[in-house]
Amino acid sequence: MSHPLDAILRPRSVAVVGASREKNSISYDLLHNLLEYGFQGPVFPVNPRTPFVHSLKCYPSVEDIPDPVELAILVVPRQHVLAHAEACARKGVKGLVVITAGFKEVGGEGEDLERRLREITQRAGMRMVGPNCMGVINTDPAFRLQGSFSATTEPVSGPIAFSSQSGALGEAILALMTQLGLGLSMFVSLGNKADVSGNDLLEYWEADPRTKVILMYLESFGNPRRFQEICRRVTQTKPILAMKSGRTAAGARAAASHTGSLAGTDLAVESMLAQCGVIRCEAIEEMFLYAAALATQPPPKGNRVAVVTNSGGPGILAVDACVQLGLQVAPLSPATQARMRPALPPEASTANPVDMIASARGEHYEACLRAVVQDPDIDAVITIFTSLEIIDSMAVAEGILNGIAGTDKPVLVCFMGKVQTKPAIARMKQAGLPVYTFPEEAAQTMAALYRRRLWLDRPTGHMVGYDDLDRAAIDAVFTAARAEGRTTLTLVEATRVIQAAGIPVAPWAAAQSWDEAATVAAELGFPVALKLSSAVHTHKSDVGGVRLNLRDADAVRGAAVAMLTNAREQDPAATLVVQRMVGGGTEVIFGASVDPKFGPLLMFGLGGIFVEILKDVAFRVAPITDLDAEEMLSDIKAAPILTGARGYPAVDRAVLQEVLLRLNHLLAEYPEIAELDLNPFFAAPTREASLAADARVALKPR
Repeated sequence: MSHPLDAILRPRSVAVVGASREKNSISYDLLHNLLEYGFQGPVFPVNPRTPFVHSLKCYPSVEDIPDPVELAILVVPRQHVLAHAEACARKGVKGLVVITAGFKEVGGEGEDLERRLREITQRAGMRMVGPNCMGVINTDPAFRLQGSFSATTEPVSGPIAFSSQSGALGEAILALMTQLGLGLSMFVSLGNKADVSGNDLLEYWEADPRTKVILMYLESFGNPRRFQEICRRVTQTKPILAMKSGRTAAGARAAASHTGSLAGTDLAVESMLAQCGVIRCEAIEEMFLYAAALATQPPPKGNRVAVVTNSGGPGILAVDACVQLGLQVAPLSPATQARMRPALPPEASTANPVDMIASARGEHYEACLRAVVQDPDIDAVITIFTSLEIIDSMAVAEGILNGIAGTDKPVLVCFMGKVQTKPAIARMKQAGLPVYTFPEEAAQTMAALYRRRLWLDRPTGHMVGYDDLDRAAIDAVFTAARAEGRTTLTLVEATRVIQAAGIPVAPWAAAQSWDEAATVAAELGFPVALKLSSAVHTHKSDVGGVRLNLRDADAVRGAAVAMLTNAREQDPAATLVVQRMVGGGTEVIFGASVDPKFGPLLMFGLGGIFVEILKDVAFRVAPITDLDAEEMLSDIKAAPILTGARGYPAVDRAVLQEVLLRLNHLLAEYPEIAELDLNPFFAAPTREASLAADARVALKPR
């Protein structure tokens, strides 16, 4: 059974509505590209004002075409788009690509026009790319569809699919792919995503046998949850590389004013992509560095890399970059070094990096690489050639290819210098071997290949629920706050919610007066902490609402008098929390906040004063699995402190993981929670001593 998107990407016939004789116009270039690339089906120009375009008969309307039309590409003024879409619906066209701009991206009337256009296509069962896009491409020889106005009229066929929300960026990337010799399977400029989305393309390319790697430029997410679900599945078989604009506040404003609204914070994007195995790229260049390797090389089985070079300096640069990126430049076995030694001059080094010295020729590369790729303690190889006029670079290329023949380990090549290297580089690329200009690029790409391996080897996590959630207690707190028109809970209320979720809290008691505070402090046992509980004074420290290490009843009473007298000027309902002092552990923070597009974000990191100063925290988009929770504990830079370092005792990580999962469960059961903080939480060596000492909870407005 055919896929609905086949009508757009594998059409049997194409109509260009708005075809023009005017050179350098979008419609002229688009029709030219279709014909020049050799579309394997009939092409029908549509224009009521001219009988012929590009020597093809032109029809007044798509309905006047006597043959079936599967795909219609609309390149007409905005005010005519709806009428032509209606005509396509009556004709029975199955796919639309709307190049025309001036819809949702300009707001106002444009938004209404896009809504009506979408209604037309949905009613007719047509799938639509755009509006406000630059078209689609499929390099499959069975179709040869160049349905875009790109200046790249002859895209190279290959295994890389690419979708872009930005037409201009898509144009630049298509040109760069051709320049670098990277082969394209399909290209889609999504534009406003009124119908076909990036999620649709991911599922389509998942089943496409020609597509081995998927590249995406994103400005917004239509359905982030579905994107995450699809990517988790697709990345098990095909790598996905993504660039997401709007990392900074200034970039976010620019993206929001372009083809779509910015989808959530960059923090949410970063977390979500990591959770579903998508490799995020910081720059276009980086995307192509990775794509070239992921399309041709297997992920390494481990992180042990060998460097083989004819120049010591670049070899050291490669080693430094590998180590900084978390790769291991492993020692070569004595047997491997013994196999290389007869082929090299005495001054060469057979250690890792292998420095064959500047006189190394093709036969030296072949001998050394053959030995290195057979070393069982090596998982991947970077080989570097610094070109010299006296060295035949083509012979070096052949030596490299012969030396790695038959290996199942990834090999990346760096050719530095331009002396006679272009034919050699072309030869290696033709053989499926990625070639880089600088050693750091090769190391960076090898690290990306290893990240791919870690994702593929990552076990499947499990969602964890808890049946001891005290719903009655939580419902009572939320109902009382809502009844008073409040979204911010008091400390007393927040602490009750946290305890009802099964999270351990340091022993505490509520107090309405200073005398009651002194009484409950004695019952809890000194020393104690005294804290203000107020829905008005949410930042307790700013109003003197926290006193620590109070050691007797008089100290508690005196602190309580001052605290309540000060607070009740603005909040007559302010009360107190008396809490037994706890310590002896590492202060960490747990938190949650709701992103408008992505939903709840869970946070973990160093707590107390460190969270504001160091900002050493890890995030995940909820819901999370037990594996996500465990990874969050390891993602912070201070993770070694949790396992015992620099005098810190190792903490009970199982408790921390459970707290994250209980918060995850709480957020799933109570989506009205907008924000939540546990700071500090004292992470101790034992479960019994691991306790929350403060909590903050806010609800979403109704």
